[in-house]
Amino acid sequence: MYPSAMPPRQVKIGDAAAFAGTTPRAIRHYHQIGLLPEPERGGDGRRRYGYDDMIRLLWIRKMAEAGISLDDMRSAFDEARDIEEILSRLEDTLAVREADIKRQHAAVQRLQAVGSPLGLLSPLVTDRLSHIPADALRPSDLDALLVTERIFGPLGAAVQASTFIVLATHPDLRADADRLDAADAALYDSVDPHDPRVEELAAQHCAHHRALDEAVEADGLDAAEEKLFEIYDADLTGDEDVRMSAFEAITKMPYDFSPARMRCIELTAQLLALDGEGTPDDQGTPDDC
Repeated sequence: MYPSAMPPRQVKIGDAAAFAGTTPRAIRHYHQIGLLPEPERGGDGRRRYGYDDMIRLLWIRKMAEAGISLDDMRSAFDEARDIEEILSRLEDTLAVREADIKRQHAAVQRLQAVGSPLGLLSPLVTDRLSHIPADALRPSDLDALLVTERIFGPLGAAVQASTFIVLATHPDLRADADRLDAADAALYDSVDPHDPRVEELAAQHCAHHRALDEAVEADGLDAAEEKLFEIYDADLTGDEDVRMSAFEAITKMPYDFSPARMRCIELTAQLLALDGEGTPDDQGTPDDC
């Protein structure tokens, strides 16, 4: 005689979840948002799920696998919205996800090719610096590019990359930059902002900026920057994220600088402005002082 299994008329939430391939927590959430009607409780106070409940739960799981949102599922069950409209919006959502996956895949490929965090920056920035040896770019250089890209976008960071190309290819300028960085770090909170050394250091920063600009022009990097604007404009689709203003972004980026160092930055900007070189590209980020 062959054994026969009689299906139960109702099951507990754990059994319903196991059969549908979900969890009791998810089922309770479906109840809370009105997606799955809550069944009556048995004599022991526990919910009991019947055939109709299981059918609906199985359809919920199928729709979830297709990427349909819970809100759209509820509308579909209630017939409050045309299913074609739901599917059309789902298709749009999937197209966005596909574009995101492509961008993520491209970022992974850049990371593999570059072999450093530089690959996480925009292709416009990565391509400009791809010929520079990995050890020629310092962590602080990448940090500065990261901040600039956030404030001024990929184009701003790609233009700033000219500075790091020059520093990587001109040892004398890199040595001068290191000396200035050390002098900046020595502007402790105990240093009077009006100490003559602050003004002298600002003048040295200004001279260093001039030397960098001359090297950028001599190496033809200014012409490369001009092409960047053409490339960037051609790649714009009109769907780019709306960024906060540069002023707003700068006011939200913290720098733990002493009063003396902040005055050095201000004096450097003033000197560059007097020279007619006080553009955002010349001044860069506060890391420059």
